[in-house]
Amino acid sequence: MRPVFFLALICFNTSLLFGQNNSSDVNVRNDRVKTVQLTKEDWNLSYPIIKLNSNEKLKLQFDILSDQAESFYYTFVHCDKDWNNSNIFIGDYLEGFEENPLDDYKSSFNTTVSYYHYSLVFPNERAGLKLSGNYLILVYEPGKKDDPVLTCRFIVTENAGSIEAIAQRPRMAGDNYQTHQQIDFTYNYSGIGLNDPFRNIYASILQNGKWGTSKNNLKADFQGNNDLKYSSLSDKVTFPGGNEFRYFDIKSIRYKSENVRDVEFLMSNYNVFLQPSDNREFKPYFYSKDINGKYIIAYQEGQDPETDADYVFVYFTLPGKEINGGEIYVSGAFNNWRLDSANKMFYNPLANQYESTILLKQGWYNYEYVFLKKGDQIETREPFEGNHFETENDYIILIYYRNPRERFDRVLCTKTVNTLNNIKD
Repeated sequence: MRPVFFLALICFNTSLLFGQNNSSDVNVRNDRVKTVQLTKEDWNLSYPIIKLNSNEKLKLQFDILSDQAESFYYTFVHCDKDWNNSNIFIGDYLEGFEENPLDDYKSSFNTTVSYYHYSLVFPNERAGLKLSGNYLILVYEPGKKDDPVLTCRFIVTENAGSIEAIAQRPRMAGDNYQTHQQIDFTYNYSGIGLNDPFRNIYASILQNGKWGTSKNNLKADFQGNNDLKYSSLSDKVTFPGGNEFRYFDIKSIRYKSENVRDVEFLMSNYNVFLQPSDNREFKPYFYSKDINGKYIIAYQEGQDPETDADYVFVYFTLPGKEINGGEIYVSGAFNNWRLDSANKMFYNPLANQYESTILLKQGWYNYEYVFLKKGDQIETREPFEGNHFETENDYIILIYYRNPRERFDRVLCTKTVNTLNNIKD
């Protein structure tokens, strides 16, 4: 039986979708849902941002670990700048039919783990988006609107006005001077006709597209000549620089590729053992090209990585003493930056190391180790990665505007700044 998808309206508190800190760009609530990616249709390393009333499209992809196709529904929800439901009528932001079938799915081929791969390209001829702003796309099982199996954030921008930005070391010389990066930027709104922009415009900054560590609801420090300037001696526009991401290559299971110690076939599954990781906290900065925490699905011996790539168990080891007062996680876009039992590391006192096993689809991966102290909601890169002002990072700047006469937040403009060769002393 072929699976059927429909577009429907859901009204609920969106904070329930992301947990207490409402900070994940993708939330997966079903263990059989794997490898969720939302990018531009023609660029699998892009951030999920498109221009309103343009030809740009986004592509949602995910796998269901199953030997048969299953039925789901999906919906779009417009959100305010804080990712709460805007509570506006669906006809205000959606153009087209409320119910739309989706039949782009296919079965895995010749893999040890059976799965179905689903994809959706939007906006399309059946459903268009009429407003800028923050959006959620939700996928859920029939009759379970309040319990979606996955949710993804994306942005629709108007590209109204312009943003000029620079990345530099923090202006206040101190403990952060060697470890942090500061993003100063100016938003020019000439010719747009905004109502009290100094009061009604807010900005957000994301490092590498990660909402969990974003700076939100930023107000301008200065206004003049149709410019709003965000430049502060405080820490409101500064971020820990982090380190270049660690990486491994599992495009092939026929040989040991870079950073892979061994590949074994055990208990009907392939098992990939990575080289033991080193502690980089106090090591000098060393540049290595990465993809800022993202991953690429690829299969070296096949034609279609979407269905030919297999799922393998990847073993991470981090030698060192046990650290009290918190937990260690393997983090990256591969698990949507979430910190949960699926990517938590456990200490093995016999081997004197932290260990974790994660089921991943074949490809090329970036990752890092993070530490979450008890009682904290934001993780740190200490004590394993370290922070450096030279680290190459992406910063996404978002400009929000709320007209007092309207009931939703517009996204006027966005800009992505990369720090490589652009950090100013």
